Amino acid sequence: MSQERNYREEQTLFMADECEIRVMTIDDYDEVFKLWQSIHGFGIRSIDDSREGVERFLKRNPTTSVVAVVNKQIVGAILCGHDGRRGCFYHVCVKEGFRKRGIGKTMAVACMMALQKEHINKVNLIAFKTNTLGNHFWQGAGWTFRKDLNYYDFTLNEDNITRFNK
Repeated sequence: MSQERNYREEQTLFMADECEIRVMTIDDYDEVFKLWQSIHGFGIRSIDDSREGVERFLKRNPTTSVVAVVNKQIVGAILCGHDGRRGCFYHVCVKEGFRKRGIGKTMAVACMMALQKEHINKVNLIAFKTNTLGNHFWQGAGWTFRKDLNYYDFTLNEDNITRFNK
């Protein structure tokens, strides 16, 4: 057995039917980026979501982001990381023809288990108000919609522009 195959097998977190959920690596970037571009309404940031930005994120969080693979094709992904206190999901997506098969939920569980291994006790995510499908998914999966806080952000780099897919 080759060392690469052995590594991939160690990175497999779940197998569900023909879908493999495994740790995301920078080698997955091109295919994941293509997936992001294929999803209607998906926001892609010019710097954070570049190869360099994602590589920086994965180096900081090497075991918590995942991809879903069917027939050697990436059909889902979650960027997941933490700051030592809270976990956060970014860019949760499943390719349109593969939705409603449990892939999103299985990826989320894999990420949560990876966070628990790193002693993270709470995870959050941001879903755009216009993302009806995503908001329905998260509420249906038992996530709590917070009405007791406000979310703020401050832009440190004006060149990091979000473009939404049409």
